Amino acid sequence: MKPQTPPKTYRVKSFGCQMNVYDGERMAELLGERGIAPAPEGEEADLVILNTCHIREKAAEKVYSDIGRLVLAGKEAGKQPMIAVAGCVAQAEGEEIMARAPAVSIVVGPQAYHRLPEMLDKAQKGERATDTDMPAIAKFDALPARKKRGPSAFLTVQEGCDKFCTYCVVPYTRGAEISRPFKHLVDEAHKLVEAGAKEITLLGQNVNAWRGEDDKGRQVGLGGLIRVLAGIDGLERIRYTTSHPNDMDEDLIAAHGEVAKLMPYLHLPVQAGNDRILKAMNRQHTADSYLKLIEKFRAARPDIALSGDFIVGFPGETEAEFQDTLGIVDEVRYAACFSFKYSPRPGTPAASMEGQIAPEVMAERLQRLQQRIGAHQYAFNQASVGRTCTVLVERTGRHPGQWLGKSPWLQSVWFEAPAAIGDLVEVELAEAGPNSLKGLVKAG
Repeated sequence: MKPQTPPKTYRVKSFGCQMNVYDGERMAELLGERGIAPAPEGEEADLVILNTCHIREKAAEKVYSDIGRLVLAGKEAGKQPMIAVAGCVAQAEGEEIMARAPAVSIVVGPQAYHRLPEMLDKAQKGERATDTDMPAIAKFDALPARKKRGPSAFLTVQEGCDKFCTYCVVPYTRGAEISRPFKHLVDEAHKLVEAGAKEITLLGQNVNAWRGEDDKGRQVGLGGLIRVLAGIDGLERIRYTTSHPNDMDEDLIAAHGEVAKLMPYLHLPVQAGNDRILKAMNRQHTADSYLKLIEKFRAARPDIALSGDFIVGFPGETEAEFQDTLGIVDEVRYAACFSFKYSPRPGTPAASMEGQIAPEVMAERLQRLQQRIGAHQYAFNQASVGRTCTVLVERTGRHPGQWLGKSPWLQSVWFEAPAAIGDLVEVELAEAGPNSLKGLVKAG
């Protein structure tokens, strides 16, 4: 590979989970420290980072398609960008990417992107650079001071997973569970608020597995961390995702009723409603134990909105077992959900299980599940009409004077009134649609 001109502009394309969004922001901050600027909208970037996700089907093939499009666009523009592949596909298939895609200069895993500046130096000399080590805490120690891009900010508190669900690649691409130190998190939260964040979402593969020692030397869990963060002046809202049923403790449940800044919203994936399927998934909880957890949260915070994740068509799933999943959806009445067809991931135990479900059966089940989920989401929005709440303004709407933001229950709300991005505006929820609500700003 020939030496390359130092890039002046960059573009980070992040796919998948909110953790990837956080990682993309941090990579952008690293590049900013080197004086590399975001490429203006509509212009080709000198450096493109594909921050990949390995969860979905054909994830690697999609990466190669993106690389091909970048190469073609570069030929048409007469300027080839430097291409870096980051994230979980990079971690899982780094050597293969380097072998199959000669246009790629850098491959960096999700625990090694703090070394991106040194890897850029190598690429500029014409050397291809690969780093898929997993020094998670070292990564955070090496990252620059936080910069914020809006009123809501992400803060990674925990990474990795030790649960080894049989369908999931995360333990192999993100490594074992680690918790960032308490002081580091409090310091980063302060910096985000000083930079203008009104809302912070705490992130982790299993965010409620976070454990640490507070400033008084006491062992605390996520509930204890939230209680401390709630004391930061200027921080108005706290959220967290994604949690695991097995890591829930009584203090975190109680925090939902005791900490006003902790928003009444919980994302708690169940994945299926049938115990045999849950056992085959190695979820380590039952449908009943999950429902009892939901009852505890509703007792602590009666107005809490619930969301979850579902996989349909797991190997061996019968129609009756799928009906159990529909049953748990009806019982919980989710305000929102993510639902997917089962996708075999190479190297996971489920990929070699007997009873793989036909694609057309999975598609039909997914359609039925999403219709049921959509009906409950619409019902939740309709039940919200008449409520008065604050909306955190995140962006402008389609029309002049229109603003869009999020309710405490993470609903999209639009309204028309004088406002600015970052404002907390009190509105009455007046009309409900399947995916958003209209708010009316109270006079005076």
